Amino acid sequence: MPIDEITQKVSDRYAKAASTGEQMCCPTSYDMANLKSFIPEEVLKISYGCGTPAGLNTVSAGETVLDIGSGGGIDCFEASRLVGPTGQVIGIDMTDTMLAIARKNAPIVAANLGYPISNVEFRKGIADAMPVADNTIDLIISNCVINLAPDKRKVFCEMFRVAKPGGRFTISDIVADQPVPQYLVHDSEKWGDCLSGALTLTDYMAGMIDAGFVGIHLVKSSPWRRIDGIHFFSVTLTGYKLPANASVPGVRYATLRGPFSRVTDERGTTYTRGIPEALTPNSALLLSQPPFASLFVFSQEPTTLVQTDSRWSAVLPEQTPCVWKGDYALFAGPFLEVHDDDQHRFRRGEPLEICSKTLRVLETTGYAPHFAVLNRASQPVGDNAVNCTPNGSCC
Repeated sequence: MPIDEITQKVSDRYAKAASTGEQMCCPTSYDMANLKSFIPEEVLKISYGCGTPAGLNTVSAGETVLDIGSGGGIDCFEASRLVGPTGQVIGIDMTDTMLAIARKNAPIVAANLGYPISNVEFRKGIADAMPVADNTIDLIISNCVINLAPDKRKVFCEMFRVAKPGGRFTISDIVADQPVPQYLVHDSEKWGDCLSGALTLTDYMAGMIDAGFVGIHLVKSSPWRRIDGIHFFSVTLTGYKLPANASVPGVRYATLRGPFSRVTDERGTTYTRGIPEALTPNSALLLSQPPFASLFVFSQEPTTLVQTDSRWSAVLPEQTPCVWKGDYALFAGPFLEVHDDDQHRFRRGEPLEICSKTLRVLETTGYAPHFAVLNRASQPVGDNAVNCTPNGSCC
C-alpha cells in the first residue's frame, strides 16, 4: 500500500472518530477525574492512546515539550500544567478536525489553569517532517502515534533533529512480539487500529539507536491484543540525546551493583558485577541518567564490591523444579544485553522462553522494571515439572 494512501486513510479514520465519538485504540490509564478539573469534556472524549507519557513524572517546569500526534490535545494540556506558565508545549497533528478541537480548547485550558495566555501551540504537520526547529525541544512525548507512521525511521531521525542536546523522549506506542505479516500490513482498517504498522520492540529500539538516541529503556508495558498468534502490547519508552563533550565531575569509575551479573551497554562496554570499570566522559554522563544510576556505584578511584557489601545486589533462583507454561521474557533495556545468576542471557527486544523458576526471579523488584513477560501458550499448559541439572541447564 503506498505511503500516501496509508497516511490519508489514517487521517480520515481519526477525523471520523473525532466527529462521531468512535472509540479507537488502545489501553490507556488516564486519571480522568484529575484531568476533568481543567480539560474540557470535548477533548477528553476523543482522547486515544496506549499510555500517559505526559503524566509519568517526565515533565519539568519551564521546559519545552513536543507532542507528536497531539490529536485533541489531552497530553499537550496535561504537559501544559506540568511545565507551568514559563514553559511551552507544541502539538503536531495532521488531521484538521483534531487540530480545530485542540486549538478551540487551548485558551479554555489556559484560563482553567490560571495562565494569562495559553502556552500550547498546535501546528499542522506529519511525524516524519515536523515543522519544528532543530535542537529546540527538551522533552518529546507521543501517545500511540508513531506506529501509524509508514516510515518510522524518518520519524526517529526527526525526533533526534528537534531534541536539544541533553534532551530526551518519553513515548507510548504499540509493538509486536514478532514481525507483522504482509496480510496485516496491507489491511488499511488495521492501520487505524494500531496493528498493521507495529514494529517489534527490537526494530523499534534499533531505529531509535540508529537515529542517535542512547539509553533507551522500558518505563511501562501492558498486554493489549493477540491476533493470529502475534502479541501486540503497549510500551512506554524513554531515551536520551546526550550533549557532546559533556562530563560528570568526580566520576571516573563505575562498578555494577546488580541485580544482573553482567551487562553490555549500547557502546559495547561490558560491566561485571562488583568489578570497577574506567569511564569515558560520555559513558559517565549516560550512566548517571535513570535508570542506570541506581545500578552502579560511581567513584573517583576504583571501587570493588564483594557479596557481603550492602551495595551488592543479586537475585538467586530457587533450587526447585521448573515448570514450562509458555512464558517469554522480553528484556527492554537500558542495556543491550544482560545476564542473570542462572546462566540466562537476555538481549534487548528478543523474546526468550523462560520457566516458572526464572519467571519468579524476573518478578522481583530489581528485575521487573526491565522486562515485559508474554505468554504464547495457545491452550492450558500442564504442571509437569522438570528437574534442572546442577548447573541449571534445563532453562
